[in-house]
Amino acid sequence: MHKILQPEGWAKPLGYSNGMEARGRQIFVGGQIGWNGQCQFETDDFVGQVRQTLQNVVDVVAAAGGEPHHITTMTWYFVDKAEYLADPKGLGEAYRSVMGRHFPAMAAVQVVALVEDRAKIEIQATAVIPD
Repeated sequence: MHKILQPEGWAKPLGYSNGMEARGRQIFVGGQIGWNGQCQFETDDFVGQVRQTLQNVVDVVAAAGGEPHHITTMTWYFVDKAEYLADPKGLGEAYRSVMGRHFPAMAAVQVVALVEDRAKIEIQATAVIPD
């Protein structure tokens, strides 16, 4: 079972949680990028890569018997903050299409580059599958 941690008096965050409490089997997902399972990019569109990256995270969690709502934390690394901020509606739709309305604790960080040149986003995650 997961519990969202929301300090009293804090404004409710949109699209993420400030913290989560969970008990169970921990799953650590290495950085996933916006290519498919055969390591091929199908798009150079930022939102499209976000959708694929999230699906890759969910697929790794599913390999351990988990589901999107078991994800407790994600760190997003992207190479262009302007691109990240450019289409909040499209980004939200892509997120919800994969994750539903589950919003784990998250951080978003702009980086100079990712190892794969075509990658625009990399997401690292932790999931906790209840005992």
